[in-house]
Amino acid sequence: METDVIVEVPKGSRNRYEYDHRLGRIRLLRMLFTATGYPGDYGFVPDTLAEDGHPIDALLLLGEPTFPGCLVRARVIAVFWVNDEQGPDAKLLCVPATDPRQKHLQELEDVPMHQIAEIWHFFEIYEALTPGKSAETRGWEQRAKAVAALEDARRRFAEQAATATG
Repeated sequence: METDVIVEVPKGSRNRYEYDHRLGRIRLLRMLFTATGYPGDYGFVPDTLAEDGHPIDALLLLGEPTFPGCLVRARVIAVFWVNDEQGPDAKLLCVPATDPRQKHLQELEDVPMHQIAEIWHFFEIYEALTPGKSAETRGWEQRAKAVAALEDARRRFAEQAATATG
């Protein structure tokens, strides 16, 4: 399944940028207090509403970082689950859909194990030193579960939009 992803944080950054939906701009939220950078470009899928009340998150695996606000057509290959102070928090694992060098990445098992472990480790510790924040990792699920999480987030968004206008 393909979807658009809006990048908020480039790969390797310790700055936590967040898209301000009201202003339509990228805002510097904070710097990570841990000594680690994002293992891929991190952002969200537009027009979705995840269980935590925000757009569903996405982590893009790519060779070079992009930039905050960059729109990337992505292929969903898995989902990583985290529980934070706002509840279940799905992180879609994606690759750029149009990159022929990533064509072989279709399912979770296609991603090198060291990369899977690095992503898991990042989400275990990235909030550890941030006051008032916590995160508990729940683990990986295959592409079918990732697609289901994305479809649920799109349905929630559509329902909320219909309620707001109706």
